[in-house]
Amino acid sequence: MIRNLAGLRRVRVGKSLPSLCVPARKVPRPALALILCAVLAACGGAPVRDLYYDLDARVTAVPGGAPIPGTVRVSPLTARGFLAGSRIVYRTVEAPMQVQRYGEYLWADVPAAAVAADLLAALRDARVFENAVGAADPARASYLLTGELTRFEHLPTAPRPHVAVELTLVLVDADDRRLVVSKTYSETAPTPRGPDGLMRPETMITAFDHATGRIIDAVIRDIRALAARTGRG
Repeated sequence: MIRNLAGLRRVRVGKSLPSLCVPARKVPRPALALILCAVLAACGGAPVRDLYYDLDARVTAVPGGAPIPGTVRVSPLTARGFLAGSRIVYRTVEAPMQVQRYGEYLWADVPAAAVAADLLAALRDARVFENAVGAADPARASYLLTGELTRFEHLPTAPRPHVAVELTLVLVDADDRRLVVSKTYSETAPTPRGPDGLMRPETMITAFDHATGRIIDAVIRDIRALAARTGRG
């Protein structure tokens, strides 16, 4: 879903990513300038507005077997630097050490909170635990699930353009603070150019949805496998 700032209502967008609309990485500077000018002209000189996108993790996990007894509390993930903000982050092959942000493309919610919210929803939908609650819920928890989002970025000029997502999750027994699970998960998803050679923001957002969904599926598999091995389920 795409939103703009005026009432956060849905808008239809057909723009390409402004700095990524060349069909190949190696383009002569004069040709690149002409392409950029053409794109700017097509916009009619209208002022650029901020566009807000929701993260919607594509999770495939479904209920299976008996849920783990007790309640898990999912806290928002921590994040540092630009990852703690709402602007979508990218990194180029030409400057791999430099983290950059798109000017007008933003997340409706900061990624660390959005990933945690999708994880909580998936744990509930798949009935992994008897109950799953958020950080603000006063219910007594049997398990605490938290972690850190360490990568959530677009790599538009890579030989195969893609997004990269990485996070570390920690599951702790709330009674004795014993570590149950501690693992780093990482996934990528492609962001191919369209038939016209342009890369559009909708493609990038869908890639984030798929990469995040695969990580959440892996988390659920690991928790269920551990429960089966330890007799918690």
